[in-house]
Amino acid sequence: MKNENRQNYKDSKVYIIGSGISGLASAVYLEKDAGVAGENIHILEKDFIAGGATDGAGDPEHGYVVRGGRMHEMHYECYWELLSHIPSLENPNISVRDETYEFNQRFVSNGQARLLKEGKKLDVSSYGLSFEQQVDFIKLTYVSEKSLSDKRIEDWFDQRFFDTTFWFIWSSMFAFQKWSSLAEMRRYMKRFMHLVDGLHRLGGVMRTKYNQYDSVVRPMKTYLEAKGVKFEMGKEVVDIDFNLSADKKTATVLHLKDKTEIVLRENDFVFFTNGSITESTNNGSWDTPAILKGVEESGSWTLWKKIAKKDPSFGNPNPFCDNIDLQKWYSFTATMKDNTFLDYMENFSGNVDGTGGLVTMTDSNWLMSIVIARQPHFPNQPDDVKIFWGYGLHPGRKGNYIDKTMAECTGAEMLEELYYHLNIQELMKPVTESAKVNCIPVAMPFVDSLFMPRNMGDRPDVIPKGSTNFAFLGQFAEAPKDCVFTVEYSVRTAQMAVYGLFDTDKGVHLMYEATHNPKYLLEALKAISR
Repeated sequence: MKNENRQNYKDSKVYIIGSGISGLASAVYLEKDAGVAGENIHILEKDFIAGGATDGAGDPEHGYVVRGGRMHEMHYECYWELLSHIPSLENPNISVRDETYEFNQRFVSNGQARLLKEGKKLDVSSYGLSFEQQVDFIKLTYVSEKSLSDKRIEDWFDQRFFDTTFWFIWSSMFAFQKWSSLAEMRRYMKRFMHLVDGLHRLGGVMRTKYNQYDSVVRPMKTYLEAKGVKFEMGKEVVDIDFNLSADKKTATVLHLKDKTEIVLRENDFVFFTNGSITESTNNGSWDTPAILKGVEESGSWTLWKKIAKKDPSFGNPNPFCDNIDLQKWYSFTATMKDNTFLDYMENFSGNVDGTGGLVTMTDSNWLMSIVIARQPHFPNQPDDVKIFWGYGLHPGRKGNYIDKTMAECTGAEMLEELYYHLNIQELMKPVTESAKVNCIPVAMPFVDSLFMPRNMGDRPDVIPKGSTNFAFLGQFAEAPKDCVFTVEYSVRTAQMAVYGLFDTDKGVHLMYEATHNPKYLLEALKAISR
């Protein structure tokens, strides 16, 4: 319900719960396009670092940690337009968008060791799909999303599909499991049809100059602080009161964990990032495993559960957070004061760092993948320090070499399992013994929650019907047709929230739909039939 009687929002206060990309983007649009004074925008974050799922931290001595990066590609219409307004931290005369474009002109994705088995590169020129599987692939793009409610991918494809080259590439790149939502896979197939032909070499995938926290989050935070936006870290909202009537829904009070309250005035607004894929993550160390936390320790999910009980239009978080065993993975970040590993991977793969992307061990019980980004991956990373990131989609299985589940492993044991799959245990032994390597494992209980099978309405509308001052943001709000697990989705929900509740001359950017281009359809058909 757009507030058409409010032409001036300079005195409005807007409270944004969560400092992920969607929250930061909302703050930009509120100040830039809706005319809300920067000092009246409050970002309430329960943690002490901004960025949500794109955070990053560390140093050479204690080790770096990235909890994963979100895929980028050229047709993120909302995201790139947003970043065109954000100055680069290293060169304020250019935007983050232009900095990223220039970086990707120099370092083009062309993975030459996408899949491995027994430490050797596999031929990925053919996706290995049978004619029947190709037909199933095509049929899926034409059925209605409504008909796929609560269905799993394994309900559509035969079991042999999950042993194909296509599935290994697809699942490791996007983090789909065979029990993931069929509706979400359909969205991905339609949205990224233009990338299908080059998936085997990561063609079209773009990267930021540094990790996404330093390349995107920090510049956005710096930009917003200069506009007067207030970041209130360590502020956790634990409940929201609403005035609910037959035709109107108005947020009235925010309750904080420290027992304080924020009473909303008539012209005030609340944006809530409901749910989080990095909520309750927990770090281990070189010699201790990461301990998995549960939903009861999750502030974001607990808050959504509370308010969902107050009105059906506020969605249903349960499908997304009540099946941790199906949603979790474990990731790890290795920090090395030695070039041996990266030199080996460059010679083995044929890719200099920053051009290869995901390398997946298909015979790994954990389905382990690693990514070697362009070095340095952190601005404070010395020249003699190298880092890489990895994850496993099946952390509940025992390793092929380490007789423990991935969940039970220390950082050292995760690296030993990796070295085993690459056949470089002897090569790396001196590096380990000289204490020139650290590896920090991370338990992530909700990271695949956004792919869980769902029904229509489980994700609430960005602006629930009748809302006068309240909007949902992020991966668990509904942006029709677009794909979760992307920064584009987060920014799109921010546009929907701001442009839907405030009178601006702006409209939400149209989503790029590759299936409308016959060229990409034909290329995809040829690719899946190779």
